Amino acid sequence: MSTIFLKNVDFISRSWYSRLKGGLKMLEAYKRIRELRISAGLSQDELAKKTGYNDRSSIAKIEAGKVDLTQSKLVAFADALNTTPGYLMGWEPDSKPPIPAGFQPLPKRDRIPRVGQIACGTPILAEENVEAYDEVPSDWHADFTLLCQGDSMEPKIKDSDVVAIHCQPMVENGEVAAVLIDGEATLKRVFLFDDHIELRAENPTFPTILRIGEDMNTITIEGKAVGLCRKL
Repeated sequence: MSTIFLKNVDFISRSWYSRLKGGLKMLEAYKRIRELRISAGLSQDELAKKTGYNDRSSIAKIEAGKVDLTQSKLVAFADALNTTPGYLMGWEPDSKPPIPAGFQPLPKRDRIPRVGQIACGTPILAEENVEAYDEVPSDWHADFTLLCQGDSMEPKIKDSDVVAIHCQPMVENGEVAAVLIDGEATLKRVFLFDDHIELRAENPTFPTILRIGEDMNTITIEGKAVGLCRKL
């Protein structure tokens, strides 16, 4: 069945609903509702709220097979349990697994280009061609990623981390940014003052990069670091 079919009760045909009323299928639905509720870590009270019932007693009766489900309620249970009416009725063998208690679903992601490499330490020449694509959470609002090299930003950012960058020409003092220095890229904490700019490493063994007066123009902020991806 289509997504529209599952999400909009008005599209469920009368013939489909007549099948729903079959006793054996309804018993299967009650059983699966209980199994999915337990797997999702939901109490009967919590499921009642999600499906429009006043209290847990209604859910207890449904799971015990003592109450018939209406067409709209079956859809409500499917939505609340992250599955489909067809799965609850036993017509679909597979269902999207419920998310275990204490875990969260993966966030929506964007596919963005990885542009060259960025040095953490001694800057390297920035490569402008796209090397690969990375998927990062959409709420990062990232425009591209960079592969870090070196340990000047440890322990926060490690060698081989993939850092997501949101393009913007300025950052707040103390924020981590991707910057170009005479055409070469590096990742540092930026501190901007009236007469000079400081690019500070996270690792205290690395010196601060300082540009004073007109030399401040040799530094270009490419964007703000908004997240990173790291292999375990």
